[in-house]
Amino acid sequence: MKAYELAISDAWVFEPTAFPDARGMFAAPFQGAAFREALGFDLTVAQTNHSVSARGVIRGVHFADTPPGQAKYVYCARGALLDVVVDTRVGSPTFGTFEVVELDGRSCRAVYLSEGLGHAFVALDDDTVAAYLCSTPYTPGAERGVTPLDPALGLPWRTEIEPVLSDKDAAAPTLHEAAEAGLLPEYAACRTWYSRLRDTGNTGGDG
Repeated sequence: MKAYELAISDAWVFEPTAFPDARGMFAAPFQGAAFREALGFDLTVAQTNHSVSARGVIRGVHFADTPPGQAKYVYCARGALLDVVVDTRVGSPTFGTFEVVELDGRSCRAVYLSEGLGHAFVALDDDTVAAYLCSTPYTPGAERGVTPLDPALGLPWRTEIEPVLSDKDAAAPTLHEAAEAGLLPEYAACRTWYSRLRDTGNTGGDG
C-alpha cells in the first residue's frame, strides 16, 4: 500500500493494490500496518458509516469539536466520488484551503482526515457507496458543519452536475460565520491532540 500526506497537513491518501480478475476485483482499502507506519499510531475504529448517494449528492462539509473530534478513514466501495478535505482549523497555515481526491470502487483509494479537518464529497455516479471508519461515535452535540456552497471557499463541485444537499447542510454557516461564532477547531488544540495520539499509540488516546 502506498501512502502520502496531502498539502493540508494531517490528511493522507492511501492507495492499496487492486487485484482484478475474471471474477471481479479484490483490494484491502484499510491496512493497519501501513496506517501505523504513516501516522505513528493505530486507528481505533469506534463506528463505521455507510452511505449510498445519487449522482450530484453533496455531503458535508462536516467536522466535530476537537478534542476528541472524529478522525475519518474514507473509501468508495462502489461508484465514484470527489472527496474534499477542508482545513477548518483556526490558526493552521493552510486554514480555509482544500484538497480534492477522486475515490472510486475500482481503485479503493482512501483518504484519512485527522480530527478537526472538514470533510465533504460529491457523488459522481448513481448508487455511489462511501464507507467511513470513524475514531469516535457520532455525537450530535459535538457535530459541526459549514456550507459546501460557501463562495469564499470555492469548493470545486462539477458545474455539469446539479447539486443535491440535505436541509441541514444547505442551512449551515459559511466558514467565516462559523469562525465568528467560535464553532471551528483550534489548530493548536488539534496538534496537541495528534501528539497525544502518537504518544499513546492509538486514536483512542488512552494507550
